Amino acid sequence: MRIGILGAGAIAFGMAAFLAKAGHQPVLWSPSGVRTRRLMEGAALTATGAVEFSGPIAIAQSAAEAVSGADAVVIALPANGHRLVFDAALPHLKSGQPVIISSHSSFGALYLSRRLAERGVSLPIIVWGTTLLTGRQEADGTGVAVNTVRQKIDVATLPKTAASQGKVLCTALFGDRFVERDGLLAIALSNLNPQNHLGIALLNLTRMEKGEKWGQGENVTPAVGQLIEALDLERLRIAESFGLSVRTVQEHFSLSFHVPKGTVSDMNQQMHREGRGGFGPVTADSRYIYEDVPFGLVPTSLLGRIVGQPALLHEAGTSLFSAAMGRNLVTDNDLLPDLALDKLSPKALLALCEEWPSA
Repeated sequence: MRIGILGAGAIAFGMAAFLAKAGHQPVLWSPSGVRTRRLMEGAALTATGAVEFSGPIAIAQSAAEAVSGADAVVIALPANGHRLVFDAALPHLKSGQPVIISSHSSFGALYLSRRLAERGVSLPIIVWGTTLLTGRQEADGTGVAVNTVRQKIDVATLPKTAASQGKVLCTALFGDRFVERDGLLAIALSNLNPQNHLGIALLNLTRMEKGEKWGQGENVTPAVGQLIEALDLERLRIAESFGLSVRTVQEHFSLSFHVPKGTVSDMNQQMHREGRGGFGPVTADSRYIYEDVPFGLVPTSLLGRIVGQPALLHEAGTSLFSAAMGRNLVTDNDLLPDLALDKLSPKALLALCEEWPSA
């Protein structure tokens, strides 16, 4: 299948390599054009580690070119770029053309569905609770080192009636690793990166500021792990109040990084011992802060308020990082203000997350 990938970071490069190795035809589009320049000039895309691949990859010069004729479109870039890419793709998406959001953040699927409905376009929007893989882009702009390919990925589809169609497509493209969850709201409460990165970044912030090279798994110490576990309990309580079942943080680490379940710290220490603990950010100008706070912690806090389960640690993390960065990170979210979800009851929000909007 021809798959348009909107994004050109480590996740997009890794997905392109994965798809090409499986015999599909990925087409990469970089909104800035910077990260695909070498590939555009004819360099091969190279993936090493958990995905081994080397070969040419098609590069689109515009969103229209990436979307046109694609059997599916994948959104694969940080959430602070989602609205820009949604808006670029919107005029070119056709009814019935599936869109996969990897991974889904801040109710981006609702924003996209509303804008499409205004055009009279209806298509399945498939949302993932996390990414297919983890990795780091190589400095030469042609490669990616893939740390791990996840064994299980939570998935849902908007509208909910297209759930089977969404899972079948994802399985055909990426293999039998998808676990169907109970709608978009369950996925909104299944992205664990924001809470995990809050604990990791907040308690290792000076390492990031000083540009140190530090092992991430190694520095998920017992104190960091306990903070992450406490944040996870807030998320689980919110999900339970909505009547939803979501994966625990222990299940996430075990399934994503292939370690036995234990405490969050113990699992990360084992990943470190096995050489799979990865490295933490070397700058405070990191997605752990500028993506995960406004597009991860803020929506979870909003859901807590809607359902009467205040996420006090999530709220505190947002305030602490805003103070440390000297910037109101809440206002960086460019998706939530258009949705006005704070005015909805829990029942109305659940319904909104299952149905295709009317024009």
